[in-house]
Amino acid sequence: MATAAAAARALLLLIAVAGALLRPAAAEIKQESFKDDSRASILFEKFGFSRRGFVSIAITGARTSSKLAKAEPDQFGFFLLSDEALFEAIYEQPPPTDLNPNPEPNPGCVLSSPYAPVPAIYAFFTVCYLVFLAVWLYVTLYRNRLSAHRIHHLMSGLLAARMLYCISAAEDQHYIRIAGTPHGWDVMFYLFQLVKGVILFAVIALIGTGWSFLKPFLQDKEKKVLMVVIPLQVAANIAAAVVGETGPFLQGWVTWNQIFLFVDVACCCAVLFPVVWSMRSLRESSKTDGKAARTLAKLTLFRQFYVVVIGYLYFTRIIVYALKTITNYKYRWVSVAAEEVATVAFYLFMFYMFRPAERNQYFALDEDEEEAAELALREEEFEL
Repeated sequence: MATAAAAARALLLLIAVAGALLRPAAAEIKQESFKDDSRASILFEKFGFSRRGFVSIAITGARTSSKLAKAEPDQFGFFLLSDEALFEAIYEQPPPTDLNPNPEPNPGCVLSSPYAPVPAIYAFFTVCYLVFLAVWLYVTLYRNRLSAHRIHHLMSGLLAARMLYCISAAEDQHYIRIAGTPHGWDVMFYLFQLVKGVILFAVIALIGTGWSFLKPFLQDKEKKVLMVVIPLQVAANIAAAVVGETGPFLQGWVTWNQIFLFVDVACCCAVLFPVVWSMRSLRESSKTDGKAARTLAKLTLFRQFYVVVIGYLYFTRIIVYALKTITNYKYRWVSVAAEEVATVAFYLFMFYMFRPAERNQYFALDEDEEEAAELALREEEFEL
């Protein structure tokens, strides 16, 4: 009875949290500051409205000056642009329209309605990762404890980091909806975004080397890859934080975007090298070790892993970005859901294929498979 009562209380708590996250959108407050800015027009922020949404702008301490001509205050104002009119506003500089559309003070602007479901999405995936982590800990610490290696415990850390990232993302968006500001959750969001990114790329690189489950050490070139990947991830997350916390109003905002994209792509490319090296090493060792079946199984495993990693990185870096760009504004939340679904699917594949097991189907094969596998290796011409 006590167990049932505890389960009921936990269920009620979960429902209460979900209900809080599903509250209607309230407002998001943005504060921007400018100093010695000579741009003729400044793009503040891209945002959208719900059906009864509005934007309110308040200015304090505004002054204009010019060394070439007398400043004209009537030329200073605000105007709203659609995506279609943005290009003309930046490059052709048409006369502004709808100047100062809301001069009266107001507490804030409505949170972009396309992102209203985002807190609930992150809350759902938080529960998914919690269940995932519980099952993985059961496998690594109890059921197959003797077969678990250091890489499996690092993978546990990856799940924990991803779960904490989803919690902080849900809370960040939730507080923006109800209070207009993240109340410090943006710091936790970027912190766990950094942690889960570093651990993810480290896990991919270490699995690619076969560390701990195929060999107990790393070669010098594999260590160098980690020494490159980890700082690149740190740099990418710093750039992502600058991009996310500022906006188009920042003079170097486009540059920070380019830095983020370049560093992220470089990191994605670097993390694939260990997988390629492992496949080449297995291919060469198949000619001398006399264990053709096991070598073929390992090659098959690493090929599948190589393809899936490329697919995951391509989807989350290219397809998700395309969804954010081309999708109708009211469906922008779809890109968040797509990225999280792809990440869960990738984790399920990676954790299942490299799970701890006394008799892994890829590493423990029957002796009668050796002859057939050796023939397959001889006939196969594998090229990257």
